[in-house]
Order: sequence, then C-alpha cells, then structure tokens
Amino acid sequence: MSRPLTNTVDIPVADTTVGPLLLLRAADRDFISLAAVVITPVDARPARLRAPLRSVKPLALARLAGVAIWRFDFRLSARPDAGYYYGDHWYPVRADLTGDLDLAFVACNGREQGDTRRDLSERNALWRHLAAVNRVSPLHLLLHGGDQLYADELLSLDPVLRAWADLDAPLPADDEIPADLDRQMLAYMVRRYCDLYRQPGIAALITRVPSLMMWDDHDICDGWGSLPVERLDHPVGRLVFSVARRAFCLFQLGVDPDQPLPGPMWDAGGDHVGWGVALPGVDIVAPDLRSQRRPDRVLAPSGWQALTRSLTATTAERVLVISSVPGLGPRLSGVETLLGLWPGSQKYEDDLRDQWQSRAHREEWRWFLEALLAVHERDDQRVTLLSGEIHLATRGELAASTVPLHQLVASGIAHPPPPTGYARALGALARLGSSPLPGHPIRMRPLPGQRRIYCNQRNYLLLRRRERAWSACWQLEYDGPSPLLGLD
Repeated sequence: MSRPLTNTVDIPVADTTVGPLLLLRAADRDFISLAAVVITPVDARPARLRAPLRSVKPLALARLAGVAIWRFDFRLSARPDAGYYYGDHWYPVRADLTGDLDLAFVACNGREQGDTRRDLSERNALWRHLAAVNRVSPLHLLLHGGDQLYADELLSLDPVLRAWADLDAPLPADDEIPADLDRQMLAYMVRRYCDLYRQPGIAALITRVPSLMMWDDHDICDGWGSLPVERLDHPVGRLVFSVARRAFCLFQLGVDPDQPLPGPMWDAGGDHVGWGVALPGVDIVAPDLRSQRRPDRVLAPSGWQALTRSLTATTAERVLVISSVPGLGPRLSGVETLLGLWPGSQKYEDDLRDQWQSRAHREEWRWFLEALLAVHERDDQRVTLLSGEIHLATRGELAASTVPLHQLVASGIAHPPPPTGYARALGALARLGSSPLPGHPIRMRPLPGQRRIYCNQRNYLLLRRRERAWSACWQLEYDGPSPLLGLD
C-alpha cells in the first residue's frame, strides 16, 4: 500500500481562480455551442465572460471544499476570428468545423503514485509541445480518452480506505467508516482537479480548445469495476465511486451531478455517462466503460442499448468511437501468462484484466466489434477507434469487406511508459493475431516509421481532415512526429 498523503492534501485552491475549462456541447455549420467552467474561492464570483461582445451570466454548479464552481453557456459564430473574453483576456477559438479539421487525442494524464510531487517541466513536456502546436496551427477539438486524473492516492487518505484497497486485508466494518469520510474525499478530488487544470501547458490548451472527455478507472481508482464484487459493493467502494462520479461530472462534463444529465449524455438518470456528439462531417461516440463494469461484464443492458442506438443513429462520413480501453489487441490469456513469468511487470496485470479481450468479456467484445462493423461497412461511413489506457502507442486493423477499420492508441501523455522488454514481449504476442469474429481477423501494426508494434514512449495523437480525407500522426516524446497514416 502507498504511504499516507502529506502535501497532496494541502494543495491550496481557495486563493486563486482556475479555468476557464472550455467544453464542447454541439456544433453545426453556423455556430459552435460551448460551456466554460471556472473555479473561484467560495465567497467570490467569476470575472465577466463576453462572447464576443455580449456578457454571459454564470450558473453556480456547486459550492464545496472551499471553492465555487461556475459554468458559462454560450455559442460562437463559425468564423475565423471567433473567441471570447474572460476578464480582460481574449481566448481565440477555432469555431468553424465544416472544412479542414484538426483534433488532438490524449489519455493517461498522470501516474498512480506521487503525481503531485513530480517536476512539472518533466511531467508536462508533451502538454507544452501540444500547446506549442496549437499556437502555430490551432486545434478545433481536444479529445480526452480516459485517466484525465490519477486519483489513486485518494485511497491513502484514511486507514479505512487503505484497508478497503488492500485485497489481502479484511473489509472494514460499517461502524469503522468516519462520518465525514465523503467530505474528506471530495475535498481531495477538488484540490486535485484544481491543481491539474492550472498547470502550465494544460491550462494553455483547455482555455482555448474545446474539450470532450470520457473517464476510465484512474479517474475513480485503479481497476474500478474489475475489482472483486465484495469490494465494489462495500459501503466504502460505493463511496469511492460516488465521490469520483460527482467530481467527474463537475470537472470533466461541467454538469450538476444532482440534476438530470443534459445532452449529449445518453442517460439523463446518470446510471452511466456515455455520450455522443454530431459535428459537421464527423460523429463522436464515447461509451462509459466504467460505471456499469463488473468482473463479468463491461456494460449493463442499458449501456449496450444506448451505445447501439447511438451508433445506429450516426450519419456522418466519419465516426470516431472513443473506447477508453483498446477494442483491438492480442489474446489476453497469453499476455496474462507472460506477465506471470516476466520480472517486474506484475503491476500491469490489473490494466490488462480490464481489456475487452479478457475471457470474462469475450462475448461482449464480439458484440462491440459487430456493432462497429455494422456502421463501418455502410457505403458512406467509416469508423475509427480511439483508445488510451495501456501507456503505449500502437495501432490495429480489423478486416472488413471495405477498407480496414482502424484503431489508434495514444497513451500516455504524462504517464511514464513501461519497460522496453514489456513492450517487445507484448508485440511478439500481438503478431500471432486474433480473430474473435470469423472472417474479420485483427492485426496489430507498428506506427508509421516504427519497427515494433508497441512504442514505449509518451505520446499524443493528432487527427486531421483535409478535403474529406482523414489521417493520423503520433507525436512521440523522443522520436518526434510519426509519418502520416491515411485512414481512408
């Protein structure tokens, strides 16, 4: 178990404003609809937001842990000089999504232990690089594919949390749970999000580039949903999830978790937080692979129904599907066997058990791939999978009757990569291929310009649409940008 937290809990937040965090709500040929989240000291009000000349009234989302969380809802005309003022500062926004399109995809923004004690110049090297790219060639959209916040050290706040997290320890009794544990946990999450959003590099992007976010396990705790049932259903487990969900709704979705969830979320009741957004020429679909996860399932029936409805309803030429854990990969049984033999790699076992390829999820994996292929093989549509989670960069292809369905994995932008030997061994297994659907084999491929299937460098992904043709480029920490990969 990790040692108790010290300076992490004491991150000051009430002495400064955090944000704006710009979130995309919708877009068409004429307008882009946005939300801007701002955090202030609890007794203060945010500065004035003007978009572009009209003042926007802030909505108070929550007051907790010494801060007030506000949201501004506004829209901008789809024109080259679009932007907004917050206070006296002008933030340009690339609001026309109808022609050429530039998107970035990031995942795994942190590490499990000691993330707040890292040197920020090392931690955010790729964030600074992406911010520099945005200054030269502004992005239209920033997609966050999971593990935006590494909340794992939350479980070191109290002995009860440490006991719950220790799979070899007895579960704590109900009367051992402190009455104010939820308040301690929520205060920690608020401080972590505030600390994250005001870091240089990150702040330079989230104020100017609209974001769309989907969470994964570390936004809750490592392995959430794949832990033993008795841990998930224990009062402490339910508390961990409810606190993480509240923070996720406020800080990544910009919504009040106590109110019906608005569009583009699929389930207003909040049983899961999957969403879909239709933009000019591209639909983006993001199932929630954590809220309903159990050791023997990824999605409950309601989650599957929402996902299939959303995919069926897509009409755009390009459909981007964010699967926080990769949808294409090698047979997990072989990987698990390898991990049992490879010294020092056991800490990655939980991540691999979370995969679609787990024996426990194999039927659901086939359902997922069949649903994607049903859209991809329409005459006028193509599906591209975007994933993170594994702290490596790679790509895969699912054979189809048309062009292959591409999966692009970019991970992590801040998480340190696993050892080279681990990446090589995983690549050797991936070369064996996998065919969960008869007639549709999966092949894992190296990035353009790379020899090995899995690249163990920190990275992020750029997606580009030019003249209706799509391509992708990985930015690798040491090797730089990969050659463009055509997706059509």
